[in-house]
Amino acid sequence: MKYQELFTPLSIGNCRIKNRYVMEPMGPAGLADGFGAFNERAIHFYTERARGKVGLIIAGMCYAENVVEWHADGSMPCPTKAPVLFKRTGIELTERVHAYGTKIFIQLSAGFGRVTNRYRPGDRPIAPSKIPYRWDPSITCRPVSTEEVGQIVRSLGEAASIAKAAGFDGVEIHAMHEGYLIDQFAMECCNHRTDQYGGSLENRIRFAVEIVQEIKKTCGKDFPVIMRYSSKSFMKDFGMGALPGEEFVEMGRDLKEGMVIAKMLEDAGYDGLDADVGCYDSWYWNHPPMYFEDGLYLPFNRELKKHVTIPVLTAGRMDDPKVALEAVRTHATDFVGLARPLLADAYLVHKILKGQEEDIRPCLSCQEGCIGRLKKYLHISCAVNPAACREKGFELKKTDMPQKIGVIGGGVAGCEAARVLKLRGHEPEIFEKSSRLGGKLHQAGAPDFKRDDKRLIGWYEHQMKKLEIPVHFDVTIRGEETLSAFDKVIVATGSEPVWISLGQEIPVVFAGDVMEHPEKYQAPFAVVGGGLVGCELALMLAEKGKQVCIVEAMPELMAANGPSCYANRQMLTDLIRFHKIPIYKNSKAWQTDEEGLLIQSAKGTEHVPAGTVVLSVGYRADQELAGKLWEAGKEVYVIGEAKDGSGNILRSIWDAYEIASGM
Repeated sequence: MKYQELFTPLSIGNCRIKNRYVMEPMGPAGLADGFGAFNERAIHFYTERARGKVGLIIAGMCYAENVVEWHADGSMPCPTKAPVLFKRTGIELTERVHAYGTKIFIQLSAGFGRVTNRYRPGDRPIAPSKIPYRWDPSITCRPVSTEEVGQIVRSLGEAASIAKAAGFDGVEIHAMHEGYLIDQFAMECCNHRTDQYGGSLENRIRFAVEIVQEIKKTCGKDFPVIMRYSSKSFMKDFGMGALPGEEFVEMGRDLKEGMVIAKMLEDAGYDGLDADVGCYDSWYWNHPPMYFEDGLYLPFNRELKKHVTIPVLTAGRMDDPKVALEAVRTHATDFVGLARPLLADAYLVHKILKGQEEDIRPCLSCQEGCIGRLKKYLHISCAVNPAACREKGFELKKTDMPQKIGVIGGGVAGCEAARVLKLRGHEPEIFEKSSRLGGKLHQAGAPDFKRDDKRLIGWYEHQMKKLEIPVHFDVTIRGEETLSAFDKVIVATGSEPVWISLGQEIPVVFAGDVMEHPEKYQAPFAVVGGGLVGCELALMLAEKGKQVCIVEAMPELMAANGPSCYANRQMLTDLIRFHKIPIYKNSKAWQTDEEGLLIQSAKGTEHVPAGTVVLSVGYRADQELAGKLWEAGKEVYVIGEAKDGSGNILRSIWDAYEIASGM
């Protein structure tokens, strides 16, 4: 096998894992019932990844108690809330996962502390000491008492015992990682206590030590316990993170202390470290957007392995099997962790094993369907895989009435519709006005940091060939006559960028044109529009050494059409600051002259030097063809950007899946 080392077994404690691939824990929003038990969605979700040949699943994150820190019913599983019901659903889950030779741990939380995003009116977030609440520094957290720490420790022991009885093979503690409650106790900047949990490093990690001791006492010394661990915080101040390569003074945990703590955790009895770097103040490190390189944690975990002998698990953009293989071969990690990539493709590991890499649906690191959706809707899924966490309800079934269906447009919406239609037994054909599939994704995927967008285009191209779906290129459909042979029509004609007239003194062009061919245009660049596209374009140009600025009518960047995930938004904003890109907020582009762009701001009329003005002010849906087909009496469905011009990949793919799966 090409990747044989990735499919060799290795143990965590006494638990033998069949290969090196681990499904990392993700907040299981939408996967619990009101009693804290796993719901049917959860069982199907994890079982599908076991079918996909993952060696170890870490089902996360579960609350251990609900008194010291309140959690809303139904938000996440909780073994101690209704133990009988938890065992009943947990046993069904673990039995099904074990049928595929996959092991399953459960991630148990000791609490969020200052980083929680929900607390009851009248309450305050908890923390080790009186420190600022992450999301509103005007709020000071309530210090937990010594007795409450003991209560949390006992709850974790009880929860682990219930999980063991439900068939789980081990537990992961959540977490001395990402700035959660145990991490806050361990960091000197957050812990000002004078009891046995404050002061010296030994005292600050006492919380974590007592947890593993309690679980080993209740579950036996051979029951594996691992820690989700961040060896460095990348924290400049409360609410301020540091970028890769940025010089700064570490306020949180530095790498030297991180190595010392890691050895102390091993000595305390932990059987493994699921390790990364970062904290909520530098949240993008723990939830890396596409602006990071692949395998971003490997340099830190390579150092970590020099200080501990227990297994190290590494996630963080590790879906490329070549990166994973090199990491295992060079002892940068023992296990390869995958979280979001297994949302995008449950069978990723199986496809690597079979040598079917071109068939792996790529994760875009957009975080629109996972973390962004979790925070907004309390339900995780995936932008490119609408069936993620909805496997049973979104299962594709063969139709009893095959039909010929014309799909107008070969962007992601059109390709997804055709793919689903074919899998259901219909006969779709795509009509694309250009000479390639992918639509605007070619432009959006032009920056180096958007390389996964190009992988998605390649995946759809491969699916069209594999499923033998006819694709007609360089064809413009103008009316019903070309489509007379089709029973139904899906219109996925996309949208057109909005034009504003600024004169012709210097070139005024669309963002997509500059994205794809920056070499054709003259710097400096003035980007009009500070949404996601405008900001990513400005970053791309700055990384190429081009002079660029952003002109935005709103008070903030990405106030409209920005990423839904805070990590992506925060990192992109920090990168724009890091590259010193000038930003003109509350400003409107007015007129070009021979030397640049005139703008109207609160200061009055200002002049912005520019050789090229780039428009990134939104898109307008193209519904002309749909209107003609409706008038001609065709059964027409409009999807993706052709419906609302949003330009959102999640919405385009999800609409296509919904419509095509119902035909």
